[in-house]
Amino acid sequence: MKNNLMKKLMPYTFIFPALLLLILFSIIPIIISLVISFTNLDITGLGNWGAVKFIGLSNFINLFHDSLFLQAVGNTLFYVVIGVPAVIALSLAIAIMINFGQNRFFKLMRLVFYTPSITNTVAVAVVWTFMYNPSTGLINNILNQIGLGSVGWLTDQNVAKIALIILAVWKAIGLNMLIFLAALQGIPKDFYEAAELDGASWWQQTIHITIPSLKFSIFFVSVTTLIGWFQFFDEPFVMTKGGPLGSTNSVALFVYQNGFQQSNFGYAASASFVMFAAIILATLIQFKLQNKQQNG
Repeated sequence: MKNNLMKKLMPYTFIFPALLLLILFSIIPIIISLVISFTNLDITGLGNWGAVKFIGLSNFINLFHDSLFLQAVGNTLFYVVIGVPAVIALSLAIAIMINFGQNRFFKLMRLVFYTPSITNTVAVAVVWTFMYNPSTGLINNILNQIGLGSVGWLTDQNVAKIALIILAVWKAIGLNMLIFLAALQGIPKDFYEAAELDGASWWQQTIHITIPSLKFSIFFVSVTTLIGWFQFFDEPFVMTKGGPLGSTNSVALFVYQNGFQQSNFGYAASASFVMFAAIILATLIQFKLQNKQQNG
C-alpha cells in the first residue's frame, strides 16, 4: 500500500520545483495584479495603504473611454495583423529553401537568419534607430542614391509602425525558421520520391506534401508568434517611446507608461488584464480552429 502510494507521488516530486516557481513567480503575481486592477493604487498608496480604495470596474470602464488606450489597442492589432503572417510566411519560406539546399551556402544562410533572434533586442533596436535616421541613416542614404528620396521612418505617423514591424519580423524569423527546419527534416523522403515518379513539380510537392506535413509546427509557431506580438514592447520603447503622437504605442507600452512612469498601478493593471484576456481569447480561437481542422 505504502509502495503504491510512493510510486504515485514520485512523478510529482520531479515537477514540484518547477510548479513551485510557477506559483511563486507567475500565478501569485497574476492574482495580486488582478486585485490591484480593482483599486486606485498609485505611488502615494504604496506608503499609505489606508488611502487605497476598492473602486470596482472603474479602471476598466475608464480604459474604454481613454483615447490613448484605444489608440494603443488599434496599434497593437495592426502589429498583430501584419507581423504575425509576415513572420510565419517568411520563416516557412526560408526554412523550405534552406532544407532543399544542402551545400555550404545554405548552411551559412541558416546562421545568418538565426543570428538576429539571439541578439539583444535593445542593442539591435539602437542600431536600427541609427539606420532609420532621416538625414544620416544608411537606409535613407541608399534611397537617395537611387533617387527615391528620404523617408521619415520613425518620425512619420504613416510609416513608423511599418518600420518597427520590419525590425521585429527580421529578428523573429530565425527561431521559427529552426522550428520549421526540424519539422521539415522529419518528413520521409519517400513522399517526395513517389511524387517525383508521378511527375509532381517542386511547387506541387510543397503544396501537397510539405505544408500539410507541417500543420502542427505551423500551429505551434502561430500560437507563440501571436502571443509575442500581442506583447509588442521592446521596439517601440527603445526606438520611438510610442511616438510620433502615439502612432506606435502598444498596449504593453501603455501599461509600462501608466504603471512605471505615471505610477498609476491600478489603471496599468487593468490594462494588462485587458491584454491578457485578448491573448487568451485569440489563443482559444486558434485551438478551436485547429481542433475543427483535425476533426474535419
